[in-house]
Amino acid sequence: MTINYQQMAFYALGGLAFFLFGVKYMSDALQNVAGDKLHSFLEKGTKTPLRGALLGALITAIIQSSSGTTVLTVGLVNSGLLTLRQAIGVIMGANIGTTVTAYLIGFKLEHYALPILAVGVFLLFFFKNKKVTNVGQVLFGLGLLFYGIETMGKGLKPLKEMDFFINLMVNIGDHTLLGVLVGTIFTGLVQSSSATIGVLQELAYQGAITYNQAVPILFGDNIGTTITALLASVGTSVAARRTALTHSMFNLLGTLIFLPLFMLGIFPEMVRLFTNYICFFLPGFEGTWEVLNIKMQLAQTHGVFNISNTLIQLPFVSVLAALVTKFVPGEDVFANFAPQYLEPRLLTNPPVALRQAGREVIRMGNLAKQSLGYATTYFFMELKTEAEKASQIETVINNLQRKITDYIVKISAKKLAEEDNNYAYMYVQAIIDIERVGDHTENIVELTESRIKKNIHFSEEAMLDIRKMFEQTLKMYEQAVQCLEKRDHWLAHEVVNKDDEIDEMEKNFRRTHIARLNEGTCNGESGAIYLDVLSSLERIGDHAVNIAQYVLGQK
Repeated sequence: MTINYQQMAFYALGGLAFFLFGVKYMSDALQNVAGDKLHSFLEKGTKTPLRGALLGALITAIIQSSSGTTVLTVGLVNSGLLTLRQAIGVIMGANIGTTVTAYLIGFKLEHYALPILAVGVFLLFFFKNKKVTNVGQVLFGLGLLFYGIETMGKGLKPLKEMDFFINLMVNIGDHTLLGVLVGTIFTGLVQSSSATIGVLQELAYQGAITYNQAVPILFGDNIGTTITALLASVGTSVAARRTALTHSMFNLLGTLIFLPLFMLGIFPEMVRLFTNYICFFLPGFEGTWEVLNIKMQLAQTHGVFNISNTLIQLPFVSVLAALVTKFVPGEDVFANFAPQYLEPRLLTNPPVALRQAGREVIRMGNLAKQSLGYATTYFFMELKTEAEKASQIETVINNLQRKITDYIVKISAKKLAEEDNNYAYMYVQAIIDIERVGDHTENIVELTESRIKKNIHFSEEAMLDIRKMFEQTLKMYEQAVQCLEKRDHWLAHEVVNKDDEIDEMEKNFRRTHIARLNEGTCNGESGAIYLDVLSSLERIGDHAVNIAQYVLGQK
């Protein structure tokens, strides 16, 4: 038999490209449908490791990306919205949820790829409704996934006739650790365990590899998929790095547990018994293990591995947390950024609950002050860690705005005294301004990043001027938070009186910088960044004045 290597490569690589794009496109659409609810689900449903595991499995099954769930979890830990212990449960569950793609492939729906693509395109191009187009995107991605599998199959089919590939598979059959290594490297390269397991299922279906040769590679796929989370954790907080490392340890320990069981013939028997006595009633299962197609057998193996691994390790979440804490030492300054005072049980006593809400508003205000301080240091010292701290706090501020607003709305549903009503109004208005201070601070961070990236330098005079503006703005905002906390009318008047002062400062510095531009001391690109930073600082001053005016009852 003559093998056309070029055609084989084109089909295999093109099919893989279709598959990867289909998975990514479908996952993006599903995440768009889920939206911000994913964050709130994770925050609310992770009080115990078991609940976290169930939620992780559900979310991953919905968005079709264990990497997406893990990266999202790392981000929430990085912001202090999830603890390490909560995150471990989610990560364990994510491994179960990712098996859905393998089952979809096991159903052998490749023959329906083109009709599914056609329906997806129809919904995408002929409807304006966002929900309908999202469904179209999901179907289009699903169709591409199946089309990619079918195309890959054409490219992979000749492999079973090639001596070098047969020898490689024989080596994997004899040396299971080699199979684990192959799976780990391949998944690490393509950054998708769904893709590598899909390739594995197709190779087995084409007769290029046997079940026993495929399983060690499948174990390696589970290790390789953790590389995405490890990459996402680079430069993040200590807790986030620990979370990513937990994902790797969890899958590595699973392989260490089940690989010997596989070599002894115990694990295949576990999968067979699971199929025959637990899953026989599910749609798509054609009966006992012996009559299942090889694709579904591998999907079952993947599913049993991840479910069993989770059940075994779930009771040892605290041990895992302790281990990764040893491996990634250090204190995490972002450990308590979830709401601290919004106790739901106090809602039965509205005045007390309102005081708790006030304490949370002050916390939020002080966090925004810290963020502005970090942004200031970043602007003048160019320390990347300061930018990361400011960005982390911005995520927390956005979360607190939602939580505090919801809490005060629940309080306001009860009958309040007039004075308490005024306080509730003041707090709701104040958190809007505090959140805007966070936005402007983030804008300063982004402008500074742009300046550093483009290697832009300001003149010494320009830096002296803007330093005064930073110092005055920071002081003014700090006083605004203090007058809100103490309900200090004298201090509130001080802040309001400084409004004209900071406005005048911004105008003068803008005027002098434009003069420097005309003289050629600074160039146009640096001038735009400089003026935007001045504008952001002036707006922060405006929000500080707004807060002071709420205290005075002027707004």
